[in-house]
Amino acid sequence: MKKVFSILLVAMCWLALATPAQAQLKWGVKGGVNMSKIDWNGGYEGNKDNSAGFFIGPMAEFTIPVIGLGIDGAVMYSQRGNEVNLIQDSEVITMDAKQQGIEIPVNLKYTIGLGSLLGIYVAAGPDFFFNFKDTKLKGLGNTLNGENVIESKKAQVGVNLGAGLKLFQHLQIGFNYQIPLGDSFSTGEALKAIKDDLVSGKTKTWQISLAYLF
Repeated sequence: MKKVFSILLVAMCWLALATPAQAQLKWGVKGGVNMSKIDWNGGYEGNKDNSAGFFIGPMAEFTIPVIGLGIDGAVMYSQRGNEVNLIQDSEVITMDAKQQGIEIPVNLKYTIGLGSLLGIYVAAGPDFFFNFKDTKLKGLGNTLNGENVIESKKAQVGVNLGAGLKLFQHLQIGFNYQIPLGDSFSTGEALKAIKDDLVSGKTKTWQISLAYLF
């Protein structure tokens, strides 16, 4: 995964330096729905339902129409993550692992034109997320007897994989999957007394997006 991440970054840098006269730069707005699911590293078999959130923000796209390559990027407010019920000895403990923050995806995009009004694209690239919300156990806060219960990752890096349609030269409908390269949160020693098989988790997210570029 890290090798793929490095190759994508090199390709984006090369494309940014190659600016022929026919290159196009468009600005617009992008928004949509997040469907998040926690991938547990500690073997927890409890609630794994998807949870819905949303994202919205400004977007830019740089393309070279002749060869179909381009780069897009956005700076968006994003909600993702889930609320999970942990069951220990018939006792239910609710963990709020929902995240709110700034998401910055940067994608290398390849478009196949099917006429002046329709195109199909595939995209991949890094996703940077800066989380403003702590992961907490409801009723316990973020500490237990003065010890750390859950450590939320404030800065997270992941990989985007996506595809979509370009319509009427302005609209884009996309489907995207985000895969974190590291944990979204991890538990401290204090929580192991409550749930000894809960270690850490990654928030993996499906996205459905709609963008309008001027």
